[in-house]
Amino acid sequence: MTTAENGSVVGVLGAGAWGTALAQMLASDGRDVIIWALEKDLVDEINRDHRNTLYLPSAELSASIHATNSLDEFVALDTILAVTPAQHLGSVLAGLPSGPRDLVLCSKGIEAGSGRLMNDVAKDALPESAIAVLSGPTFAHEVADGLPTAVTLACSEGRDQWARLSPHIARPAFRPYYSDDVTGAEIGGSIKNVLAIACGVVDGLKLGQNARAALIARGYAEMLRFGETMGARAETLAGLCGLGDLVLTCSSTSSRNFSLGKALGEGNSAAELMADRRTVAEGAHTAPVLDQLAQERGITMPIVTAVNAILKGADPASVVAELLARPLRAEQEQPG
Repeated sequence: MTTAENGSVVGVLGAGAWGTALAQMLASDGRDVIIWALEKDLVDEINRDHRNTLYLPSAELSASIHATNSLDEFVALDTILAVTPAQHLGSVLAGLPSGPRDLVLCSKGIEAGSGRLMNDVAKDALPESAIAVLSGPTFAHEVADGLPTAVTLACSEGRDQWARLSPHIARPAFRPYYSDDVTGAEIGGSIKNVLAIACGVVDGLKLGQNARAALIARGYAEMLRFGETMGARAETLAGLCGLGDLVLTCSSTSSRNFSLGKALGEGNSAAELMADRRTVAEGAHTAPVLDQLAQERGITMPIVTAVNAILKGADPASVVAELLARPLRAEQEQPG
């Protein structure tokens, strides 16, 4: 198959669990999908065995998925989903042939060092692309299995872009909802990863369901404060890409970020856990830059600060005790 054979071919950049699941979902109606992987062995396995045993071993992949490690095969594609780890998005996009296309960002995070959201990274790397953000409560294995899923598809160019993109992405079991709030969609997906680590810590410390529910609610308040300061809309953060994603990832060990937090709460070293993890817990990279951005803008985010401290080696039990010792105040009061 060549990229010019069919204008409806969709490209997926990144063959981790989420990228592979999206490719499988897109190919569920027989559509041709090209997926890019860095590892040559993984490319060979997907093409030969229709499997990705490294990142998504439970899925039998469609024969209409073609894997490659050459970005040149994406040159003629009108629609590309970027699903590389957030911290590597810029370098991968820099190797993609330039040209007008719809570029759908599916990675959740804030770039360390620069503090940029992924849409800003993408605009700088590929200024001719029309940027969209796909985000929501999604576990990769469920999407690959064809279980019902709903997401936000935020389009920087509004309804015209939505009209182009939604037929490429929507499937009977995969339902996108329109938004034009790209900033809100990105911020919701980024902050929930950090909050999921916090909820995992609570679980690892065996502090109970009451504590986790309170943490989700107070974490959501932090998400709203940060998001609205950055120009996101509250209703976006109350939707699938904010509250919906937060509830999912703060409640299950299927979440990489929750699992990382749980291991930290059980006394494992952050440095050892990060060095040993084959898949990326994006919240660990987002927490330091998010904490810094919040402090620079005067936004009080004590849970984010606590996660950052734990990732730097602070004792989880002591950090939680400090959170509980914060001054009492009205629930809806804006903290100073």
